[in-house]
Amino acid sequence: MRLGAVPLDRGVIKAIFLVCLADGIVGLSYGSLAAAEGFPLWVPIALSTLVLAGASEFLFIGIVAGGGSPLTAAAAGLLVNARHLPFGIAVKDLVGKGSRSLLGCHIMNDESVVFGISQPKLAQRRAAYWICGLGIFTIWPLSVIGGAVIGRFIPDVSAIGLDAVFPAILIALIFPALRQRRTLIPATLGTALSVLATPFVPAGMPVLFSLLGLLSWRERKNAK
Repeated sequence: MRLGAVPLDRGVIKAIFLVCLADGIVGLSYGSLAAAEGFPLWVPIALSTLVLAGASEFLFIGIVAGGGSPLTAAAAGLLVNARHLPFGIAVKDLVGKGSRSLLGCHIMNDESVVFGISQPKLAQRRAAYWICGLGIFTIWPLSVIGGAVIGRFIPDVSAIGLDAVFPAILIALIFPALRQRRTLIPATLGTALSVLATPFVPAGMPVLFSLLGLLSWRERKNAK
């Protein structure tokens, strides 16, 4: 598959770039946090390359830093990443076949899945999925290293607001899509379910409840 031969809308390319940039900024915060908690550099580097799932990595660092065992932290991370099961079903045609599918599955994350399934044609879906996934796979570990270095001078990067950049960029990207009723109704219901579930489930799990918002559109469509 030659990604360069697949035409993608310029707006999609720009959105992927902004999301990867935002992920890099979050990586700075994560690396800084790990360094401030006294973890050796190899720990966040190993997590950022082998796990490649920000929510689980933040949770792992937080639990171990709070006195929990690494096994407990790993189990909690697996629970948070349970959302990758439905994600895997959604992108089964995008990850490739054979040995390539191992890398294709590894770069599966919230962002690459969203960009992958939102394109109109299969070739474009594959291109968007792989470009976003590989982009994050590249920038996340590098930004974590940078954050660990910065953490020696600024123990808490969130104090200067870098942790707010990622959600701010995502919100800016989804606003145009919310003009369509087809997107607005499931998104609103999914957001409400996710917010209601937040006090009762671990961090990273509310997104699973937000997926139920998709049922609202399916039911409306079948009712016609």
